[in-house]
Amino acid sequence: MADGEACALAEKDCVPCRGGVPPMGAEEIAEYLPQLDPSWSINEAGHLERQFETEDFAQALALANALGAIAEAQWHHPDLTVRWGSVGVEIWTHKINGLTESDFVLAARFDRAAEA
Repeated sequence: MADGEACALAEKDCVPCRGGVPPMGAEEIAEYLPQLDPSWSINEAGHLERQFETEDFAQALALANALGAIAEAQWHHPDLTVRWGSVGVEIWTHKINGLTESDFVLAARFDRAAEA
């Protein structure tokens, strides 16, 4: 991941999707994915996915709360899974059941929060 690219994505805001737009194609995804932490991947459903590792359940819960606050502020809501030692994140734009730039923006913001 190029630090400048990740910073640029993290500085943007998510744009609410009203539907009627096509999801990103493979070429666009291939341009955006390298701008994120290498732990992000595209799952079988075509959604962004990452596991954030923590030292224990309390840290996982605190991270989930921090990521949830970012998601709420951006009006873009991922699936979060809290376990002892990790937080799983799955991001996609529900209205179109695919990826948009906003999904990558949210992922970049999550990367920044996890580093802090």
